[in-house]
Amino acid sequence: MLAAAGFASRRGAEALIRSGRVRVDGVVVGDPAARCDPNRQRVEVDGRPVTWPPRRVVVALHKPRGCVTTRRDPHARRTIYQLLQGAPPGLHPVGRLDADSRGLLLLTNDGTLTRALTRPEHGVPRVYRVRVRGTPAPAVLEALRQGIPLADGVTRPAGVRVVGPGGGGTTELEITLHEGRNRQIRRMMATVGHPVVDLLRVRIGPVELGDLPEGRWRRLSPGEVRRLERAAGLAPPGEDRAPAGRRGRGR
Repeated sequence: MLAAAGFASRRGAEALIRSGRVRVDGVVVGDPAARCDPNRQRVEVDGRPVTWPPRRVVVALHKPRGCVTTRRDPHARRTIYQLLQGAPPGLHPVGRLDADSRGLLLLTNDGTLTRALTRPEHGVPRVYRVRVRGTPAPAVLEALRQGIPLADGVTRPAGVRVVGPGGGGTTELEITLHEGRNRQIRRMMATVGHPVVDLLRVRIGPVELGDLPEGRWRRLSPGEVRRLERAAGLAPPGEDRAPAGRRGRGR
């Protein structure tokens, strides 16, 4: 129930419960397997009531370089949650961008949507503008398109095209992935001898980064959320689910 309401992941919700921070009808509940009826019982986390049913929210954030995709960082680096001032509570990231990467990051309180968007079998495309050292030869580009052997297995075929020279002895590529492994593009390009200099994610499924300023966020429109659902296989073409709410101006 807590995960569905967007308070935390399932593992995070278990930690909240075990630490005595959750009450049901005023009584502390310490067992994650305990059952409740959120339509009839009052559930609180740190004294704050959990709204049920949760109102689904999806936002797009332009993550800057040097910012980590986590709530707290042991090295005191800036986190994405410091950029979400004014955003609805209970948001979690849909996938990640490493600290050195920037660009489009989606956050939501809808666990079902997150799981669908991140399942490899759904193959929701993620598009990146990547500047690499040197000029990849045609054979290298073809190898990237076919799949690169990494420590965790051969990558799925990727879309790769040359955008043009990136300056300073670099080349700008557009790379489209249909899976989301940890630091995948950086590992792929290091394997073929063209390390990444800069990485910007510009699209996830039908949602584009567009002109959203770095460090700012905006709420997705109901139409964008419906297109995301279709891309993730949650709704057949043309079918709409409940709207995600009006677009917010964000920060």
